[in-house]
Amino acid sequence: MNWDLFLDILLDTLLDCAKLIPFLFFAFLLLEALEHHASEKINTALASSGKAGPAVGSLLGCIPQCGFSVFSANLFSNGVITLGTLIAVFLSTSDEAVIIMLSHPDRKGEILKLLAVKVVIAIIFGYLIDLIFRNHKGPEKHIEDHCHDCGCHDGHSGVFKPAVKHTLKTLVFLLIIVFILNFLVEWIGIDGLSKLMLNNSVLQPFVAALIGLIPNCAASILLTELYLKGAISFASVIAGLSTGAGAGLIVLFRENRHIKENLKIIAVLYACAVVAGLVISLLGI
Repeated sequence: MNWDLFLDILLDTLLDCAKLIPFLFFAFLLLEALEHHASEKINTALASSGKAGPAVGSLLGCIPQCGFSVFSANLFSNGVITLGTLIAVFLSTSDEAVIIMLSHPDRKGEILKLLAVKVVIAIIFGYLIDLIFRNHKGPEKHIEDHCHDCGCHDGHSGVFKPAVKHTLKTLVFLLIIVFILNFLVEWIGIDGLSKLMLNNSVLQPFVAALIGLIPNCAASILLTELYLKGAISFASVIAGLSTGAGAGLIVLFRENRHIKENLKIIAVLYACAVVAGLVISLLGI
């Protein structure tokens, strides 16, 4: 192995990621302040949205953090919101993708396009699913039950400490992923990396959507970096980020004891994401 090349890639990765630290921290600080001061009102709006649930859920889900996907999983598990609203929130959630894209000044113009497409997809599939499943909800419980262990009323940690934790966590994943991608680009080239990700293949959205199902922000970071490097298409990054509900999927399995129902929800989410990716690819968006 060429150690000089290894050290060059490592140095480039460290320098690239170091430039992002102030931006990441500032972005997470703003998000934590929003969640700290307005989350209760926003969550109440989602819980009381009624027939407007998919539309409201789609708009709330596109806020760049997985808090609303976690909360919606709790609400569904307690029979408060419909399956369509839950899927709408999951589809519009992008986890850390927006923050990573914001940290690349030359690509900021694509963020609104990504969010707009995901919101439209979420609204369409949200209402379609409610129509098919007749406003199906989780098992009926008292609305107060959804707050148990969800952390939505934990206001003792302030905003600074959580922002630092989120920044460090994202930075660790970013360092690992960017280093691996930089290494692959040097080793096989961007064309080789694209072929590895089945570029120009109808199967790429299927693969990206599978990656998105990994319940960790590393999945959204990986998909975003692959897109920014040109290894996957816009249609594929939409498919991948549409299944990227983050910790929401973990909470769904923890709170909703109906395992078969949870697996069906994941299957529906995956199918919606893949169909959306294929349609976007066909339309050339």
